Amino acid sequence: MKRYFSSLFCMAMSLILLSGCGSSNKSHSPKGTDWKPSTYETVNNLDGVTMNVKEGTVSSTGLTVIFENNSDKQCIYSEYFFLEKKIEGRWYQVPVTLDDNYGFNDIGYDLDSSDVREWTVDWDWLYGSLDNGEYRIVKDILDFRKAGDYDKYDLTAEFTVD
Repeated sequence: MKRYFSSLFCMAMSLILLSGCGSSNKSHSPKGTDWKPSTYETVNNLDGVTMNVKEGTVSSTGLTVIFENNSDKQCIYSEYFFLEKKIEGRWYQVPVTLDDNYGFNDIGYDLDSSDVREWTVDWDWLYGSLDNGEYRIVKDILDFRKAGDYDKYDLTAEFTVD
């Protein structure tokens, strides 16, 4: 009988500890979602290079960004992008709707010194149609000096879906 109560006590304590861990995690993400917090701590720190959303291009399935290189650096950006949503003042990764593996075309676009370029993205295939809210697109860009000699930076541009 003592063994039975001892086992019951251990199971009860385990359940209490496990439920405590679960509620702790939920307090750091939006209610009712499995969204993960942003992993981007430092963004928009490539001096003289910016990415902004082109006015009038935002929809729930895409937008156009404008890259401006007002530096003396040779930059390269790709097709890769990432979306995040601001919820209660914090950025969270927008969950991908695909179940399978996915990828991006491996192409590099030049952004020369004193250059301005537009890049249009349609994310319906990857994220579906976004709900109303505040979002940002994240893209990496390379400060390219020569093959194998570059620094990677992350640029963001915020937008609102109404």
